[in-house]
Amino acid sequence: MNKIRIADFYKELSDALEQLEFPQPVIRVYNPLRYAWEGFEKYLGYAEGTKRVVFLGMNPGPWGMTQTGVPFGEVNAVKDFLGIREINITRPEYEHEEYPVNGLDCKKSEVSGKRLWGLFQKRYGTAEKFFAENFVLNYCPLLFLAKDKKGNVKNFTPDKFKKAERKILYNICDSYLSKVVAVLAPEYVVGIGNFAEDRALDALVDIDVTIAKILHPSPASPKSNVNWGEVAARQLIEAGVWKK
Repeated sequence: MNKIRIADFYKELSDALEQLEFPQPVIRVYNPLRYAWEGFEKYLGYAEGTKRVVFLGMNPGPWGMTQTGVPFGEVNAVKDFLGIREINITRPEYEHEEYPVNGLDCKKSEVSGKRLWGLFQKRYGTAEKFFAENFVLNYCPLLFLAKDKKGNVKNFTPDKFKKAERKILYNICDSYLSKVVAVLAPEYVVGIGNFAEDRALDALVDIDVTIAKILHPSPASPKSNVNWGEVAARQLIEAGVWKK
């Protein structure tokens, strides 16, 4: 069963990443594959069978997968669209007070997840129809929190690590991405943003799959704040992933 095989891969990935140490400015690392495993495992119930398209994100945002264990797991989308409503989420070790984990009780909305799952709901109507041919993954399952020069604690993305640190992290994540994609056997892997596209191109070089890209839905990108859903849908049509 795909769910079991993929779950095993992610447990191995989690164990491998737990062995790494991340230098300053990183002050906290959250691993939702540990404390939010139940949410991720329920999400993997949608992984059965091969998928025509795999959508690939970067790593968890503080109010999405970090809370629910689901990639781009904005709380309302997880409950209302994905139908995952009862999960036991604990808390990460050394939780930072500004970024608490409250699971499905989290009151903050991850805009990226709201936009992404909203696009899929508009296109497919139900989660069952979406997952019949699609799946969504994150390249790296860890959330990194770092202090900026002013002492503010903020989300820190993997691309900001120094070259040597990136290489170690990427080697691990590349390996497991290729294993999961080999199981799902998609025709397309769609990078959600430039980073995910680049990692897919490197990690999947030996796999027969077409790599495409859509604009990342993060509100941090000014372009994403103007009709993001329409832009992403057009990109998917132009890439041949979706039909008009």
